[in-house]
Amino acid sequence: MADPSTATYKLLRVRRQDDLLFVTLNNPDKANALSPPLLVELTALYREDLLGEGIRAVLLDGEGKHFSAGADLGHLRSLQGASEDGHRRDSQALRGLFESVLRQPALTVALVHGACIAGGCGLATAHDFVVAAEDAKFMYSEVRIGFVAALVATYLPLRLKGADIREVLLNPELFDAGRALEIGLVNRVVPGEDLAAAGEELATGILARASSQSIALTKGLLLELVGRPLEQAFDRAAEVNATARTTDDCKHGIAHFLEHKKPPTWR
Repeated sequence: MADPSTATYKLLRVRRQDDLLFVTLNNPDKANALSPPLLVELTALYREDLLGEGIRAVLLDGEGKHFSAGADLGHLRSLQGASEDGHRRDSQALRGLFESVLRQPALTVALVHGACIAGGCGLATAHDFVVAAEDAKFMYSEVRIGFVAALVATYLPLRLKGADIREVLLNPELFDAGRALEIGLVNRVVPGEDLAAAGEELATGILARASSQSIALTKGLLLELVGRPLEQAFDRAAEVNATARTTDDCKHGIAHFLEHKKPPTWR
C-alpha cells in the first residue's frame, strides 16, 4: 500500500508526521462543502489500512473560515431530475464516506472551527474525538430544506442520548461549541488559536497510553454492539475479548506490566 501522504489530491492537503496523518479539507471558496470529488478523495483515504501503514492517528481540519458547510447544494439541485437509482447511488457515496471514517482502525480526531453544518457535522462527528474551537457553530440543517439527516442518525446514538438526538435533528438551530460539549457532540473546546495543538496533544496523549491494536478492536466492537440483543452482544464481546489476548500488543502489555509493575508507554 502506498503512503497516503504521498498521494495526489485536488481537494485535500495531506501531511504525515511520524505516526500522525494531518488531513485538511482544502476547498475554502466553497466552505469545504462535501462535493462528489471531495467525497471520493476522503473516502479513498479513510478506506486505507492506515494502521497497517504505521499511521496511528488521523487529524482532520478545514482550510479557511469554516470546517465544512455540509452538502454541495448545487450538486443536490442538479440531481432533482435524477431517477430513484441515481439518488440511491449518490446517497450510497455519502454513506461510504461516513462508514469509512467510522471503520478506520486508526484513531481519528476532527478539529472543528467556524461552521460545521449538516453533512459537515456528520463528517466531524463520525470521528472518534471532536475538538472544537470556541467559535465553532454546529447544526444539522437538513430539515430546513426538506431533507433528512438519515445517515447521520445511524451513528449519533454512539454520542448522544435520545432526547438530544431529537433536539439536534428536528430543531434546526445553530448551537455553539459550549452546547455541543454539554450534550456530548464534541469532546473538547479550546481557544481557536490552540485548536491544532490541542488536537495533536489529545492524539499523542492517547497513543502514549493506549495500544493501537486495542483501539482498533474496541472501535470495531462499539460499532457492532449497537442495537444487538444482549445475548448476541455478549457473544460478540467474548469473541473480541479472546482475540485481543492473542495480539502482539496484549502479549507485550502483560509481559511489561509483570516485569515493571506498570503498563508500557505505547508511543
